[in-house]
Amino acid sequence: MKTTTIKQAIQAPPLGGGGGKVIAGIIGGAGYTGGEMLRILINHPDVEIAFVHSTSNAGNHVYDVHTDLFGDTDLKFAAELAYNIDVLFLCVGHGDAKKFLEANPIPDHIKIIDLSQDFRLKSEVGSRKSEVEKRKFIYGLPELNRDVIKQAHYIANPGCFATCLQLGLLPLADKGLLKSEVHVTATTGSTGAGQSPSATTHFTWRNDNLSVYKAFEHQHLNEIGQSIKQLQPEFNRPINFIPYRGDFTRGIIASIYVDIDLAEAEALKLYQHYYAAHPFTHVTSHNIDLKQVVNTNKCFLQVNKHGNKLLIISIIDNLLKGASGQAVQNMNLMFGLDETAGLKLKATGF
Repeated sequence: MKTTTIKQAIQAPPLGGGGGKVIAGIIGGAGYTGGEMLRILINHPDVEIAFVHSTSNAGNHVYDVHTDLFGDTDLKFAAELAYNIDVLFLCVGHGDAKKFLEANPIPDHIKIIDLSQDFRLKSEVGSRKSEVEKRKFIYGLPELNRDVIKQAHYIANPGCFATCLQLGLLPLADKGLLKSEVHVTATTGSTGAGQSPSATTHFTWRNDNLSVYKAFEHQHLNEIGQSIKQLQPEFNRPINFIPYRGDFTRGIIASIYVDIDLAEAEALKLYQHYYAAHPFTHVTSHNIDLKQVVNTNKCFLQVNKHGNKLLIISIIDNLLKGASGQAVQNMNLMFGLDETAGLKLKATGF
């Protein structure tokens, strides 16, 4: 992404929070997460989209890029940005959100939700921070930080693998029960690699194929560890994570197991209690599959005991609960809206 500088600033008061609709702007609207953001917000009952920014597509209709939106909107991509918004979604690549904010000072009245990884990790004490890094970004996993998110001005939206794995582990960390190594195998669809083509996203390579990548060193491990220690500060065991590239388009399925002294019924009750007040995360002991959650903002968790090992299967849609859907969930919380507004989506099913 090119560093973009604001060319025009329309001075107007923010419109959200006063009975009117929340006015949103989107940076990076031509990619996968930007497209999903548009699909949600166009149909959100409490949101109006002010602009969708894309330097390479400026002047083109949104449906010229996201062809499924033909008939749903006449929005065009804009080269200019505006200040007459309540919330700005940064649907940009890793490293680009920080560059964008350094080049474009955003007025204080605008709330920011960043979908890159630039602000997910807390800076080390004593480290030198730029003016952009001094903004207090809250880690936007509602099942962990919902009350803080409601008061937040800046949100760092979690990563897709990080969301899937954390939702499988948080109830145990909350009770201080993670006392052994954590073993994880997880497979993601090709959209998890982003829209830019590469050798491992090309159809002829990806189709009918599986491969391991970034074994034991995936970048999302840092935010997973950070969240676990938020609930269980003494946790110091390895998280052995083996990610797979799947031969499907979207979704993540993760199998997680740990040694634990809990009966299956106790573990199931623990998980159901932790997520009882969270509308998108659901727990069962029955078999689950990806088609139940693809195209939704849901996470399904399957909890079973095998000997002394607790097996947790966690499934999400990487582009929704793992990215744009969760970002809208965070927006709903920040503006006092129904947490599920705009996110009551139908699973693919077949």
